Amino acid sequence: MFITFEGGEGSGKSVQSRRLYRRFQSEGLPVLLTREPGGTRLGEAVTRWLKWHTETRLSPVAELLLFNASRAHLISEVIKPALAQGTIVICDRFADSTIAYQGYGRGLATEVIAEMSRLATDGLKPDLTFLLDVTPKLGLERKSKTQADRFEQEEAAFHDRVRQGYLALAHAEPTRWYILDGSRPRRKLTELIWEKVNHYLSCHRGS
Repeated sequence: MFITFEGGEGSGKSVQSRRLYRRFQSEGLPVLLTREPGGTRLGEAVTRWLKWHTETRLSPVAELLLFNASRAHLISEVIKPALAQGTIVICDRFADSTIAYQGYGRGLATEVIAEMSRLATDGLKPDLTFLLDVTPKLGLERKSKTQADRFEQEEAAFHDRVRQGYLALAHAEPTRWYILDGSRPRRKLTELIWEKVNHYLSCHRGS
């Protein structure tokens, strides 16, 4: 089972992905938690360039290529081997983030991004994707106490486009995506996520 969490800045997806990981552990199920960009030594280096390197301006195309290089490495070295062993994999961000951020946010052609993502992921798609949806205003307020990275420093219009991109992706694939109001209490969101995951497991057990 491959589960991904998506959302804009400060949406709470990282918190919920960690909570789901711990829930699987408590149930005695084999589970791996990873993230994008990151999850490997190469991915962590790419993360530093994408989020924190301010001396060099990265074009939208450069961002796209770096994200996909990190993703391809994570898929081949971490995610696919884990899935092949029967491990549940949870990923904090995946290919949908690139369509939302570099497509809707930066204005690159989404069909080009989708084709590059298919190559980078070797066709792998999540079984379930949780979208933690919050207004950019609320999300950025949550992040205000930490140092802002390159994406968090973008103008409000950019974050609005990213949010609309996520919603468009979710509505286009309603059987895979599950939209949650990220402004709800954390505990309630955790309960709703587990209910959805448990239902999926019940439906697919033995298949």
